[in-house]
Amino acid sequence: MYDLRTLRDQFDSIQEQLAPRGQDVPWPELEKLLYNRGEMISQVEALRHQLKKGSEEVAKLKRAKQPAEDAMASMRAVGDSIKKQEEQLRTLEEQLEDIALRIPNIPHFTVPQGTQASENVETRRWGEIPTFSFQPKPHWELGESLGILDFERATKIAGARFSIAMGLGAQLERALATFMLDVHIQAHGYSEVLPPYLVNRASMTGTGQLPKFETDLFQLKDDDFFLIPTAEVPVTNMYRDEILEDTALPIRHVAHTPCFRREAGSYGQDTRGLIRMHQFNKVELVAFSHPDHSYTELERITNSAESILQSLELPYRVVTLCSGDMGFSAAKTYDLEVWLPSQEKYREISSCSNFEAFQARRANIRYRPKGGKPEPVHTLNGSGVALGRTVVAILENFQQEDGSVKIPKALQPYMYGVEFITRPKTQ
Repeated sequence: MYDLRTLRDQFDSIQEQLAPRGQDVPWPELEKLLYNRGEMISQVEALRHQLKKGSEEVAKLKRAKQPAEDAMASMRAVGDSIKKQEEQLRTLEEQLEDIALRIPNIPHFTVPQGTQASENVETRRWGEIPTFSFQPKPHWELGESLGILDFERATKIAGARFSIAMGLGAQLERALATFMLDVHIQAHGYSEVLPPYLVNRASMTGTGQLPKFETDLFQLKDDDFFLIPTAEVPVTNMYRDEILEDTALPIRHVAHTPCFRREAGSYGQDTRGLIRMHQFNKVELVAFSHPDHSYTELERITNSAESILQSLELPYRVVTLCSGDMGFSAAKTYDLEVWLPSQEKYREISSCSNFEAFQARRANIRYRPKGGKPEPVHTLNGSGVALGRTVVAILENFQQEDGSVKIPKALQPYMYGVEFITRPKTQ
């Protein structure tokens, strides 16, 4: 969210910095509205000055016991003009604020320029890509043959892009969630939160999902509530309209929640398996940082997510997203992409972003510097990581020739000692 004065004073600079990222912004309309707002404010201020002078004149006439009716009538007319102009100004500012809420964040100067995913920049890789003496299977075939994933019954009870995890499949996802929470709480110092899965419109607006992306969200029919697309929304909005003491920063939270997404723009993409679902579970990391330290915090949150993949022995790479491929609210984003043998390529499993003050301005989350006035904090979040895609990566990278799947060593204690997921015995 941009302050209207900032939009007016830095209009050309903001438009230039957003470049292709701001193609959907109606810049000519915005510029005209900003100009009209400036003119209207000047008119209102002139009328207020006229009213002040006229009121002083009325008071002077009354003290001199001279007729003041005409002067009073003139001031009433000025007051009516002010009221009318202020109503027009409010309407104009509502139009401006609606546009301002749809303007994306300005990329950090270190973000590579580009318009599409092919222009993202690989930062580093970790782990060795597995080799197989047999043709590796995709996770949905493995899951169905092992009796741990059921897509057919999920489609029957809900529809496409849903799944049922069964037996050791359900246990695997539960084990992953507990493992990730333990690591982030005990090793990385995050405080666990269990937030609501339904949020109001103000919360969705605060983190940037509304108003621009309303069609991507699941909304209740009879109430103005939305199912959360990520725990980022409720956890960030915990501090909406609050002023935090600078000594409290950084604040770091971790949450394990379901996530709900329409996937409206993904028609025909990843129609099989767990990659792109309407409902999935995720462990999310959210941080509130002093502005001077937020890019150090971005590296920290990214490293925290990486540690999960390293502990699970899953090969991955870190990619810096280009300006045109970043999310609406982000100033800088790293994607973690895990290797999937069935596709012979890396696929996103975590996205870690610094939003700088963008969300904090929308949600009015501030901190009080020592001896200073309240200022917006910087907010960050990262998947720590997506559970369904981690299941995908484990099934595919740890599959064996006999169709079984080995459980990573770090996860075996959370699986009650189970070392392999094997085919169910025929009865």
